[in-house]
Amino acid sequence: MDGFDSLSGQLLIASTLIVEQTFFRSVVLVLEHGDDGAAGLVLNHPSGETVAEHLPMWADSVADPGVIYIGGPVEPEVGIGLCPGTTGMASPLPGVSLLDLEGGPTPSHRGARIYAGYSGWGPGQLESELAEGSWYLVVASPDDPFSNPDDLWGAVLRRQPGKLAMVANFPTDPSLN
Repeated sequence: MDGFDSLSGQLLIASTLIVEQTFFRSVVLVLEHGDDGAAGLVLNHPSGETVAEHLPMWADSVADPGVIYIGGPVEPEVGIGLCPGTTGMASPLPGVSLLDLEGGPTPSHRGARIYAGYSGWGPGQLESELAEGSWYLVVASPDDPFSNPDDLWGAVLRRQPGKLAMVANFPTDPSLN
């Protein structure tokens, strides 16, 4: 992979250079990363649509507020589920499982989140975006996919060492500063 180790299981935090709405202040969990590119889930973009509307059998298993999250712009008709613990399929983040949404929930799937679509990068694209400073690469916590989406971007930045923690205070609209 041209000198890069796999980034699977890590977080991409949108830098202040990203102003386009799809990824503005996004926190992305990298699910796959290799020679063919990368795929991940935006963790902090809830939609206005409920799980009960689209996947009613999962409605009692998802965490409040029970909405579907927008995992990214690629294949928005594809559903991907995550749950805390190791009760589903292995994921690249220890302490978090991928769910078989067609198989139906079990009592151990409580607190799940369901994502529509995913984020994707072609070969070398993510590496280029990292090199140009579009993303901050940080270590993920198993709590991140299930944290408050309204403050996840800032919360993840605040726990980083050094100057990166100060980015959490960057104004949403710098022109108003």
